Amino acid sequence: MSITYWWIAFTVIFLAVYFVDMFVTDHRKGEISVRTSFRWTGVWISIALLFGTAIYFFFPQNEGVAINTAHEMGMKFIAGYLTEYSLSVDNLFVFIMIFSMMAISSGNQPKLLKLGILISIVLRILFILVGMTLVQRFEWVIYIFGAVLVWTAYKMMFSKEEDNVDPKSNILYKIASKLFPIDSDVHSSKFFTKRDGKRHITMIFLCLLVLGSTDVLFAVDSIPAIIGVIAEGEKNILSAGEENFLAVSSNVFAVMGLVSLFFALKGIMGMFRFLKHGVCFILFFIGVKMLLGFFEPVAEFFHNYSWVSLAVIVFTLLFSIVLSKVISEEVEMENRQKDKQ
Repeated sequence: MSITYWWIAFTVIFLAVYFVDMFVTDHRKGEISVRTSFRWTGVWISIALLFGTAIYFFFPQNEGVAINTAHEMGMKFIAGYLTEYSLSVDNLFVFIMIFSMMAISSGNQPKLLKLGILISIVLRILFILVGMTLVQRFEWVIYIFGAVLVWTAYKMMFSKEEDNVDPKSNILYKIASKLFPIDSDVHSSKFFTKRDGKRHITMIFLCLLVLGSTDVLFAVDSIPAIIGVIAEGEKNILSAGEENFLAVSSNVFAVMGLVSLFFALKGIMGMFRFLKHGVCFILFFIGVKMLLGFFEPVAEFFHNYSWVSLAVIVFTLLFSIVLSKVISEEVEMENRQKDKQ
């Protein structure tokens, strides 16, 4: 089974899941409940993990390579998927904050979310292909990406999200609001309206601009992460085509089903309060691994034990979720009050 058939399988599965997810959210009266959202989210995650499992067992072995390339690709797919999915969950929190700060009605949120996800998919694919091409042609670029990841981890850890999500400070928001008069009706479902013969832009159009520009930043942050999981420079046993397939498929699968997950996160945000810290550690780990790739023992270790990266990612995500559950918000507030006293 050549890689062409895997591309076809991936495309068919993703399109099927995407349109089912859209249908489910479009044909329900009112918002989806947290329980239903988690049920659908579980289905989409299971499909992605099954796809990774299929790669692990059935992807064709490369000739003349001692290491089982199917196993290598399967583990890298799952590691890349989990990394990008955790980043996507963190990104959804930002979307929720944008909707809240711009007073977007609950009826318009799914429409904007779907368009935001489509923009994210296109941007990620473009950025991945450019980034992977650079790494494959200029191996030293991987060290730049490593430094970017370490800096991103530091920035995420010590900055508050609400400080970076002021829609009115967004450059596209500023430009559009100066070029067109704004229709202040927050319940309007149209991007443009006409009043007194003049074309007005609506709040959901401005919100779409903010989401789109935010997607660019998210893509810039996530691409070095997936490259750090997939590419290993001279030690890599995979072809350029296989690397590109893993990078694109794991990244796109990571945004699959985010519409369902969005409604779940709105109801249980406290359960993921420490996810941001876990994501920061994962980015830091991948970044350091990339930076130390020039050191032969380190490169050799991760080449021979590729499962270590997957184990670190899985353990970090589970630990951050468990920690969020164990340490309640009340306990955290009490500790903060004690510190102030």
